[in-house]
This record gives sequence, C-alpha cells and structure tokens, in this order.
Amino acid sequence: MTWFEARQQKGLPVLVAVDDEGNVAGFASYGPFRAKEGYRFTVEHTVYVDPLRHRQGVGRTLMTRLIQIAESNGVHVLVGGIDADNLASIRLHEALGFNVSGRLPQTGTKFGRWLDLVFVTKVLGPMQAPKG
Repeated sequence: MTWFEARQQKGLPVLVAVDDEGNVAGFASYGPFRAKEGYRFTVEHTVYVDPLRHRQGVGRTLMTRLIQIAESNGVHVLVGGIDADNLASIRLHEALGFNVSGRLPQTGTKFGRWLDLVFVTKVLGPMQAPKG
C-alpha cells in the first residue's frame, strides 16, 4: 500500500496540485501528531512543492486549503516540522499565521549532514478544552 492509499484509507486529507499537463506540482496532508488520546485535536502536516514550482503560490494554495479542511474537521492545532535551512517554508508558514515554536538540533540527516528541525504551530481557533 502506498503512502497516499494508506492516508486515504484512514480518512486523512491528501491534496495534490497538478499543472496544466497533469504533472504533480505539490501535495499536502496531515495526520496524527501523537498516538495518545490527549493529542487527538492536534495534527502534524506535511507540504511538498516540486522545486521547479517554488515561488508560484503552490505551497500557499495547498496550505490554505489544508487549514480550511483542518478547521472543518475540528482540529485545534496544526504542527509542522521544517528543516531549519528551509527559510522559504518557514516564512510561508509564518505568513499563514504559524509561529516558530521550537528547534531540535541535529534530529535529522540528509545528504550526509545533520539537520535541525524547526517546529511551527498554528492554533486554528477558540475551542473549549474537552472534559476528561
């Protein structure tokens, strides 16, 4: 089963942006932040934009729609983990109302080097904390 199929089977949103020729320009999705019940109103999202499509509004369009879906599904907080060197993604998230909430040094690796992970969060709206 592919990542896409697994997400669909769980009822999680998967948005795919395509260009005029039907090529994938980017995608966005979200899933559980943590497995414990207390985190059920928080989700972690992912957004990817093909490097050839950077700075064309693809990421903003995908994230704006994903935020709308999250709000309609009763999500309280969106969390994203971004490579600290990806300043464009951090700035996009900040422009969409996310706050930088933390930095975890050398928690990932790619292309033979350590990566710092920056967490961004967005509280979607007022919600009464559930009892129990």
